[in-house]
Amino acid sequence: MAALTGLEPVATAAPAKAPARPRVWRGLVFLVAGLYFLVPLGASLWYTLYSPRSGVSFAPYAELLTAEGFASSLTLSLGLAAATIAVVLLLALPAMLAVRLFAPRLRPVMEVLCTLPLVVPPITFVAGLSTALRNGTEMLAPTPFWATIIAVQDPGFPIVLVLAYVVLVLPFVYRSLDAGLRTMDVRTLVEAARNLGASWPYVLFRVVVPNLRSALASASFLTLALVLGEYTVASLLGYQPFAVWIVTVSGSRGQLSVAVSILSLLIIWLLLLAVSTVFGREKRK
Repeated sequence: MAALTGLEPVATAAPAKAPARPRVWRGLVFLVAGLYFLVPLGASLWYTLYSPRSGVSFAPYAELLTAEGFASSLTLSLGLAAATIAVVLLLALPAMLAVRLFAPRLRPVMEVLCTLPLVVPPITFVAGLSTALRNGTEMLAPTPFWATIIAVQDPGFPIVLVLAYVVLVLPFVYRSLDAGLRTMDVRTLVEAARNLGASWPYVLFRVVVPNLRSALASASFLTLALVLGEYTVASLLGYQPFAVWIVTVSGSRGQLSVAVSILSLLIIWLLLLAVSTVFGREKRK
């Protein structure tokens, strides 16, 4: 065609590639963030390993297995965390589904109610709770409910702490579940399952929950972290879970208390890593 017209084809210039963005700032941000988290952790680890008298020693970590109160306080905190996770999820998830399906106009009201504990200081919350328990015990003494209010304060497993922790973690659980529910069409899934004859428990546990695994895992680990580290409510109510035991031990054996804190962080990180790995494999499948 070019020979017939006597014109030579004009080569079009390739579009210039945009210069690659430098990754210096990205690496600098990661470096600063890493130092911010790792330097205090490394200093704490060195404090537990080094002593001016004995030098480097792993004795504080060896004492953990035989330290008085370690196993009982850790077991109590883990039990409280498991009970809190179960109660708050059984309360929050059905309520959020009911509001989304049957009363969407109540979503702002529910959001305010669920996030309200963020604006209440823990010291005020525990002061009101202790006053209610004290007055309730006196008022219910002549009634059969007296045994119930005494049972919820059992030091072996204080149910009152579970109820208090449910209130404290409710804002974080609500945000996690709300973020998960926003990523799925709940109404369509529920209507399809109901039209196929599924019961409401089947819809909740076999249709909705599998689509909220990441949100449920996030809510569970936020609850676990809060319960393991909560001190104010448990201390003022007179109980000794893991966080209170750490503060009690720190007065006499500082290295042991820091070693326990590092061990608790390591356990939580390992659990988070395991869950993220499991959910990552499920998504790829």
